[in-house]
Amino acid sequence: MARIAPSQIVALIDQNPPSNSATLSVGHGTVGILTAITRLIDELPTELLTISGADYINLVCSVESIKNSVTFWQQKGAGEIGNSGIRGKNVLVLIREVLAKCPDQAPSSTTTELAFITDHDLRRNVRLDLSTATSALHNGEWKAATVLAGAAYEALLLWAIQNAPGLPSLPTKPKGSPEDWGFGDYIQVSAALGLIESATAQQAALAKNFRNLVHPGRAQRLDEVCDRGTALTALAAVELIARDLSA
Repeated sequence: MARIAPSQIVALIDQNPPSNSATLSVGHGTVGILTAITRLIDELPTELLTISGADYINLVCSVESIKNSVTFWQQKGAGEIGNSGIRGKNVLVLIREVLAKCPDQAPSSTTTELAFITDHDLRRNVRLDLSTATSALHNGEWKAATVLAGAAYEALLLWAIQNAPGLPSLPTKPKGSPEDWGFGDYIQVSAALGLIESATAQQAALAKNFRNLVHPGRAQRLDEVCDRGTALTALAAVELIARDLSA
């Protein structure tokens, strides 16, 4: 089943805009669209409904109002009926207002929390990469899973190194700022600082080249492809890194 995003439902409403009246007409000409809108809302991933209590109540009341009106019209058998709206507003207008506030992407609720990252935007972006990588693994999208997991663990190690109090006193480290280092440097420095365990560093080392397979030239030159093994290796590395950093 295709993944539904709030913006798709907003676009569908915009293609079939309600009248300026608070009353919504339910009949042969509108029932198909109305039914489709409520069904698509029911199929929205729960993590995308990042709305307040009042907005959520408006969404639920509007959807149920449309469903009840459609059921009543079907039982009536002919003609049209009017849905009087909610608090003086057309229910489709309410639905559009609420869904316009929702993102099209959000981490799954089962994704590792990464609560140790204090930067909210960074934490959300890393969790989104990890969530999407996990979803790609389940869908057999090996390259997407491998590359996105690589992006997640690279971001985690960079953040940890940048915030490590022992970095200035490290006897030997790569030249330049951490932002310019390679992934292999991140692994070595993180291990030297005690940010990750030796077993985690070994797992990360196994996965470090997979991140570069997003470049067609490198993949062709090395005669390597992403498969289930590379995806599992990369995801295992990011989970181990997150475990160590959270400790």
